[in-house]
Amino acid sequence: MNLPSKYLQDAVDQMSSLPGIGKRTALRLVLHLIAQSEEDVNGFASSFSRLKSHVKQCKNCGNLSDLVICSICQDAKRDQSIICVVQDIRDVLAIENTMQYRGLYHVLGGLISPMDGIGPGDLAIDQLVVRAQGEGVKEVILALSATMEGDTTNYYLFKRLQPCQVEVSVIARGIGVGSEIEYTDEVTLGRSIATRSPFEVALSR
Repeated sequence: MNLPSKYLQDAVDQMSSLPGIGKRTALRLVLHLIAQSEEDVNGFASSFSRLKSHVKQCKNCGNLSDLVICSICQDAKRDQSIICVVQDIRDVLAIENTMQYRGLYHVLGGLISPMDGIGPGDLAIDQLVVRAQGEGVKEVILALSATMEGDTTNYYLFKRLQPCQVEVSVIARGIGVGSEIEYTDEVTLGRSIATRSPFEVALSR
C-alpha cells in the first residue's frame, strides 16, 4: 500500500499492528482521525498513554485495576470462599456480565501450551495454590476454555490443588468443545457456572 505521506504510512502501520485490523481498516481509521480536531486526536492518544501508565494487575488475582487491589477483591459482599480460575481479563468480563457469580477470580495469564512454549512456570499457578491454601477458601472453579490447552491446564491445576483441601469444580460443558469463554453467550456461560460439577466427575465422563 503506497501512501502519499510517511506520517500517514507510520500511523497505518501502527494501527494495523493491532489484532484483527488489516491495512485497509487501519487506513480507514487513520483517515477518520485526520478528519478530527487536534484536541480530539490528542485526547485519543493520551488515553492510551494513561492506560499504559496507570492500569496495573491486581496483586491478589491478576485482574486489571487502577489500584493495587481490584474492586472485586475489595468487595466485602463477594463470596471470599470461592475462587474462579480464568485465562485472562476477557473471561472475567464475560463471567461478570452473566451476573450469576459472586465469588473471587484468579487470572492465570494464559493456558499451558507446549506447542507455543508456554509451560506451568509461565502462568500464575503458584500464586493460585497459595491462595487456595488460605483460610476460608472452600472451592476453586476451573473456568477455562473447552480446548485441548484448556483441558490440559484444568488437569494440571487439579493435580496441583489436590493437597490444598479445597473442592475443585469445573464449569458445565454447555459450552461447546473448542469454544472460547469470552465468545460464549451470557445465558450459556451463566448456566455453566451455576451447574458446575466436581472435577473428578468431569474426568470420569
